[in-house]
Amino acid sequence: MRFVNFFKRKSSCQVAKDRLKILLISDRVNCSPEMMELIKKDITKVISKYMKIDTDHMEIQICAKKGSNAKSRMPALYASIPILDIHKQSGQAL
Repeated sequence: MRFVNFFKRKSSCQVAKDRLKILLISDRVNCSPEMMELIKKDITKVISKYMKIDTDHMEIQICAKKGSNAKSRMPALYASIPILDIHKQSGQAL
């Protein structure tokens, strides 16, 4: 990804495409959009304990990945979570 593209807002067309991809993939792995949103909220809650993240630009996806044999495909969860700052906790090294 180019640095310049990092700060660009996605067009409504791109957002719609991304949402459609999520719907299609979630349908294939029997994961509803509501479940994807719950997963995203849980991940946000846990990671926010340790670092400040940019939830507006956070992306969570379920994609099909090659399995152990050539013909099988299995779902995989991918997350892109921009980190803004790391919380420093007293007495613990990060």
